Amino acid sequence: MKLTRTIAFRLFLLIALIQTTILLALTYATVRVQNENLMEHVVSSAHRVSEVIARSTRHSMLVNRKEEVQNIIGSLRDQPGIEGIRIYNKQGTVVFGTVDQDLGATVDVNAEACISCHSGSRLEDPHPSGERFSRIFAKQDGLRVLGLITPIRNEAQCSNADCHAHPSTKTILGVLDVKMSLGAVDQQLLASRNQLLLLSVVSVLLVGMASGGFIWLFVRHPVKKLVVGMEMVSSGNLDHRLEAKTSDEIGQLAHTFNEMTEDLARARKEITAWSQTLEQKVREKTADLERAHKQMVHIEKMSSLGQLSSSVAHELNNPLEGILTFAKLLIKRVNKSSLPPAEIQSYTEDLKLIAEEAQRSGTIVKNLLVFSRQSGVSFHPVHLQTVLERCNLLVNHHSRINNVDLRMSCTDDDLIECDPGQIQQLLIALMVNAIEAMSPVPGRPEGGILTVDARRSEKQDSLVIQVKDTGQGMSDDVKAHIFEPFFTTKSEGKGVGLGLAIAYGIVERHHGVIDVESSPGHGTVFTVTLPTKQPDDPASQGLVSPQEGAHA
Repeated sequence: MKLTRTIAFRLFLLIALIQTTILLALTYATVRVQNENLMEHVVSSAHRVSEVIARSTRHSMLVNRKEEVQNIIGSLRDQPGIEGIRIYNKQGTVVFGTVDQDLGATVDVNAEACISCHSGSRLEDPHPSGERFSRIFAKQDGLRVLGLITPIRNEAQCSNADCHAHPSTKTILGVLDVKMSLGAVDQQLLASRNQLLLLSVVSVLLVGMASGGFIWLFVRHPVKKLVVGMEMVSSGNLDHRLEAKTSDEIGQLAHTFNEMTEDLARARKEITAWSQTLEQKVREKTADLERAHKQMVHIEKMSSLGQLSSSVAHELNNPLEGILTFAKLLIKRVNKSSLPPAEIQSYTEDLKLIAEEAQRSGTIVKNLLVFSRQSGVSFHPVHLQTVLERCNLLVNHHSRINNVDLRMSCTDDDLIECDPGQIQQLLIALMVNAIEAMSPVPGRPEGGILTVDARRSEKQDSLVIQVKDTGQGMSDDVKAHIFEPFFTTKSEGKGVGLGLAIAYGIVERHHGVIDVESSPGHGTVFTVTLPTKQPDDPASQGLVSPQEGAHA
């Protein structure tokens, strides 16, 4: 195949043409912009020169020192870039100038240097379009010249001068004509244009070589290998593979070619692969069934919890109501008896405690229903110290029996918005669990220290209650499940695994957080953080059951 017929050659030719066109256009635009900027700079320089001349000769003209004005202008004739300086009077006569032959000559108003500033044949009628007029014209030798004409206005100092006063009706006294050679500028522009053209040619060559090498390496060579591969496959060699090193279109084409040649081999391996896939699918389905089974067990547990709550409420409400009624009746009888006042007071306090505990037991039954049915709670401000004292009174006897030293402390700023009955139930559950964790076991002495500490959080917006024991602690596996309903580490008949689950539900209903830190042989610390003020939004009073998640 001829090189000129290949896609690579056509692509290279297209890139070269586009690049050449763009660089030529860019060179033209650059030269034009550079020319405009340079000319603008030259005109600005001419304005400054004209301004310097006008200021240098102003005083001498006011005092009518013509020789001094001529000397100033004559001293500028040899300055680089100055082509000539002339000052005309109102009649167009050259009064001062850098060329002695021009002095006294009259300017032709129709000349190229004058026609742009005058609308007619009269020198007294210049265009009133501005203070200065610039023009560019060519000399006989072809070099360009920039001419800048600045009208000399009849200022008040000039019209009032005693030496050569002019009537104030005259607005223009003469014209300052400064001519500056553009030869150096034209040479600089020519050199710059030539440099840009040279750089453009070099750029075209370099980019052409780079693009040609790129096309040869990444287009022609891979396409040629693909053509050879197709010829080999068409001859029956299905084991041939192409190297797909890139991810571009050619790489994708080579990858597709390899996939095509692998179809037959893949067909022979499908039976073995299918058996392995079937085994994997069986394992996946088995895992799905196990997860579904665990979910069903969880649902059954929650259903059992609801049934248990209903049964407990039905079976215990009547006995508790009887205990409460007879306790109140005994209080009345004891108060009317003839026993000594000290005994009456002692019996009355015990009976009141029985009545209150019977009433609290009824509340606990209701809390089971709250846990199961997502019922609401009753929040109101209460001092936490009062709840702690109540808990101390109720578990003190239990702690003494188990030889546990109970230590309680509470901050003075202990006002909190909560349901005191549920908070009491929460703390008693944690304290009883801690006492039982310090019960005697083989190899471990009996007793321990139970510390209950309540303090303000760092942000002062919540109370932090810590229940710490020196018991046997828990492993990580046990910690991960302690808040789940029906999970217990106690021996059969000593617990049903609802205490910590209900405690967790109480904390969630109070919009708090419960956390546990424990390790085997190093005791356990339960940390309960409760906000001192509950949210005002009624929608935020919704409850979250312990089975939906737990902190551990």
